[in-house]
Amino acid sequence: MQLIQYRESDGTRHVAMLKEGGAAVRLNNIASTYDLARDAIARGISLAHAAEQAAGDAVDPAAIAAEGRFLAPIDHPDPAHCLMTGTGLTHLGSAEGRNKMHQAAAGGQMTDSMRMFNMGLEGGRPADGATGAQPEWFYKGDGSCLVAPGAPLESPHFALDGSEEPEIAGIYIIDDAGRPRRLGFALGNEFSDHVTERGNYLWLAHSKLRQAALGPELLLGELPQDVRGTSRIVRDGETLWEKPFLSGEANMSHSLRNLEHHHFKYDLFRRPGDVHVHFFGTATLSFADNVKTQEGDIFEVEAAPFTLPVRNPLARAAAPAPDQIEVLSL
Repeated sequence: MQLIQYRESDGTRHVAMLKEGGAAVRLNNIASTYDLARDAIARGISLAHAAEQAAGDAVDPAAIAAEGRFLAPIDHPDPAHCLMTGTGLTHLGSAEGRNKMHQAAAGGQMTDSMRMFNMGLEGGRPADGATGAQPEWFYKGDGSCLVAPGAPLESPHFALDGSEEPEIAGIYIIDDAGRPRRLGFALGNEFSDHVTERGNYLWLAHSKLRQAALGPELLLGELPQDVRGTSRIVRDGETLWEKPFLSGEANMSHSLRNLEHHHFKYDLFRRPGDVHVHFFGTATLSFADNVKTQEGDIFEVEAAPFTLPVRNPLARAAAPAPDQIEVLSL
């Protein structure tokens, strides 16, 4: 089952449940996935059951898409309480491109990126109940950095690059007892500045502090073990670059449970009511093929079992007026 959030032409918010064959039904008296999840937790039922109980009239996802009325499949009434984070070097093959970026700085020796990847290979899939190797972790931003389907992904005015990263994101809410509840998964474009990261791997944090996009769908239940999709860049109506990508645990060096454990082990990330969007990583980048993106390029990511793509044009934010930090005098 998949859920979508959208706006009617009058601006009112709604949630719909996708059905087989592309049809969808609106959920009665539900304005957000967040509200539906909070209600399901309060009543002790699954998110899918809560959605089925609220099923109402049919809606047309194609019309919603054509009119640009999709919202991200999750958000929070206060964007500061939606945290976007991620883990890297988690997929088989993901170390190759990263290692090339950092090898020159390492003088031809094994890079820290390769060491981190090997740690995942050796200990990233522990037995049930055990704690595995820590992954690389990064912060992307809060809910204000989450871009709606079809909206531009803005690269900061100071950025050296703005490139796609096709990924799966886990979507979570923290219940009133401080326990993480996974709502499902979304297809996403994690969007990074790889030129900055290539300059020095210690600039990874700077390269990741960017907007990110999710596709319209929240996939409920478990993620398939083997997810296969396509990532492409379209320029002036023509495909500039296209490549398949793999995700799901069959193609990862870490288990999802291990990645979740190392994120939610921090008390800060178990604050009741918060939403978390956590990207699980990728092994496929156009940057690794020496593609240089430019304004107007359109990023497209698609993968089954998601039925709707992630599609966003690249834009560049205008430079703000010069400012200066002022000392607050007594």
